[in-house]
Amino acid sequence: MFHYAKMILCVIGLGFGAAQPGLADEFPVTVDHAYGQTTVPTRPARVATVAWANHEVPLALGIVPVGFARANFGDDDGDGLLPWVSDRLEQLGADVPTLFDEGDGIDFEAVAATQPDVILAAYSGLSQSDYETLSKIAPVIPFRDGPWSTGWREMIRLNAAGLGLTEEGEALIAEIEGQIADVVADHPVIAGKSAMFVTHLDIRDLSVIRFYSANDPRVRFLEDLGLHSPQAVMEATEPGRYSGEMSAERIDALADVDIIVTYGGRALFDRVKSNLLTSRMKTVENEAVVLLGNDPVGTAANPTPLSIPWVLDDYVSRLADAASRVE
Repeated sequence: MFHYAKMILCVIGLGFGAAQPGLADEFPVTVDHAYGQTTVPTRPARVATVAWANHEVPLALGIVPVGFARANFGDDDGDGLLPWVSDRLEQLGADVPTLFDEGDGIDFEAVAATQPDVILAAYSGLSQSDYETLSKIAPVIPFRDGPWSTGWREMIRLNAAGLGLTEEGEALIAEIEGQIADVVADHPVIAGKSAMFVTHLDIRDLSVIRFYSANDPRVRFLEDLGLHSPQAVMEATEPGRYSGEMSAERIDALADVDIIVTYGGRALFDRVKSNLLTSRMKTVENEAVVLLGNDPVGTAANPTPLSIPWVLDDYVSRLADAASRVE
């Protein structure tokens, strides 16, 4: 498993004060996004983030946010932190900041109480109303293309831009890309295979297959690892949509799927394999399936700046095992 010490963090320093001279952007900085433009007037000293994983960008760049969203998936010990976030806070010698409970949506009062200078939300589902409400607290950096469709590179670029650390963000991207290339090179069996990321399979009703489109970061991550999307996924990929679905009666349209990635355990797969329709899938017959649980590995299949180095070896190994079953 990769350790964060190998990342670009040791090169670019641990926060604004340690960044190399000449790398930081001049302020004010202006960021274009789906709701217009946001200008951050001065270098932010207090950084808050909302929604999933946006806090990992400042943390990766050595900045501890004053508040970020509590983990609500894959949190094995219930402390509100995913393991790679805990590791990074420990590396930085930082206490756990305020954790926002977003179970019922963004807690605007809690965000305001942290008195942020900027709010990062590049990977999120912010509505126009959410954006406007947050903008009354501090400048907000939301997504550029659509809700929940920001890839990990764009997450880094947008959030780093809001911090005035554009070049440091690019250096972080390059380091992660190098790590991915090294691991993928050790598993050539996955090269050129097609993969479909199924959102979930309802064990009570297998008549509909729901899956993530090519807009979703999970699918883009599979592409980073040398896989490609089958035709059915590409046909269901429309601007602004991160998922699609099809009737299981059209199962023959999935004949070009080599690997399926989904959430669930062996009991679910056994049900899929015994179903009259889904059992006809070549992928099911070959058992070329990666089953993810409600655990850190399952969580990290949705890639983020700190989770990629943490999960890479394990996730690629699972994909390689499934690829080896393809006939």
